[in-house]
Amino acid sequence: MNASGAASLEVAAMSKRFGANIALADVAMRVPAGTLHALLGENGAGKSTLVKCIIGSYRADRGDVLLDGREVVINGPRAARALGLGMVYQHFTLVGGMTVAENMVMARPDIPAIVNWRAERRALEDFMARMPFRVPLDRRVSTLAAGQKQKVEILKLLYLGCRFLILDEPTAVLTPTEADEVLRFLRGLVAENKLTVLMITHKFREVTAYADAVTVLRRGKLAGAGAVRDLTPETMAAMMVGTTLAPARADREPARGQPTRLAIQALCATRDDGLLALREVSLSVGGGEIVGIAGVSGNGQRELVEVLAGQRRAAAGAIRIDDQPFRFTRAEIRRHGVRCLPEEPLANAGVARMTVAENLALRDFDAPPLAARGIWLDRTAMRAAARLRIADYAIRPPDPDAPLGSLSGGNVQRAILARELSGEVRVLIVANPCFGLDFTAAADIRARLMQARNHGVAVLLVSEDLDEIQELADRILVMAGGRIAYESSAAEADLAAIGMAMAAH
Repeated sequence: MNASGAASLEVAAMSKRFGANIALADVAMRVPAGTLHALLGENGAGKSTLVKCIIGSYRADRGDVLLDGREVVINGPRAARALGLGMVYQHFTLVGGMTVAENMVMARPDIPAIVNWRAERRALEDFMARMPFRVPLDRRVSTLAAGQKQKVEILKLLYLGCRFLILDEPTAVLTPTEADEVLRFLRGLVAENKLTVLMITHKFREVTAYADAVTVLRRGKLAGAGAVRDLTPETMAAMMVGTTLAPARADREPARGQPTRLAIQALCATRDDGLLALREVSLSVGGGEIVGIAGVSGNGQRELVEVLAGQRRAAAGAIRIDDQPFRFTRAEIRRHGVRCLPEEPLANAGVARMTVAENLALRDFDAPPLAARGIWLDRTAMRAAARLRIADYAIRPPDPDAPLGSLSGGNVQRAILARELSGEVRVLIVANPCFGLDFTAAADIRARLMQARNHGVAVLLVSEDLDEIQELADRILVMAGGRIAYESSAAEADLAAIGMAMAAH
């Protein structure tokens, strides 16, 4: 086996089931050394299961993994890293209470009992000097935005010397500029035969621009494969979904000029490290309007959403709903119809060990028909209500008793959105709603957001996907340095000015 340079990988007859659910059925894949290979498929198609079997996080029921042409047995991620394989997961694996430097050093398999931090710091700074993007080594990971965390995950594995890198939606929380920066850098390492990359993505632009070949899964089976030069986005999409039908779409209805529902006045808030994250932010969202907030990650967007979700205290300023002060009590949230789909919903809006039915009921478990006489939970009613939402939002698997944490990232997103859009909704705060979703699921969720807007809901959309902002928003704002740095109607938005405002952070 090569000690350095890019590694090749082959999967033969890989199969895995979870109870009655067949996640993989005799899947085969070949990734030559020094290539960038894209793994495509809808949410729940088996992509994450396949790469977790490769990396040793799951034990396959059947199948072989060959590295550089030799069969290997990988019993876990640490064993994989010893062989030069590393994976950036869709959900972050960093330790929030540790600094970036500590996360990168402590991930090494050969940590001594006493760490020479001066020497480690010199090595890290030398490594960072060769990277095209930087992250602050002394910042606690818990204070970083999602885009910065994603960069740390990639840098950590490159620092560990991985020769084969598996990336699960590596650019989902990056701006288009950041995404191109990361992928160009990885593509350069691939071209120099220093690295092989297997990338799960739902962005056809990235596939056509950076990948050499693709493997497509559908419902746990191999649906197709080929060189990117021989395929079009339409043929790849047809492999993924088994049809050439266009995904769901909701047309924008004319604005009805409804009054302001959400008003934020001179809002200030601090980060976890005590530094100011929001600096007198003021904005408003009217009924039947989507206001999109764009910006490079780490400019206060996460803290803004956390304040509006009641997860972070404001240091100053005011929040008003329907011209009334809003104080985040359960009664006020229900009375004003305020809902939220935050970033990383499994961590911030759901309970992984609770069932899908229980998570779907978190907003109204204490009210009829789910609560008998306002005291006892009616489990039968809870499951019945869950089945309706599961069917409406195509949540897979359609099992109300499955733990939420057992669902794929896209299906977790669907489940939380199903809960937040149920009942009487007047104000909806959404952060990166299509993070990690395939194109069909993303189109479905965007259609539901547009439907909510058309029905009079005031939608505040915080997204690092500028294309998503342009598609959905009636007005576009840019956050930089904790302030609103740009505002325009979507029809009059200047992309050059937006880019300059985003770069001013």
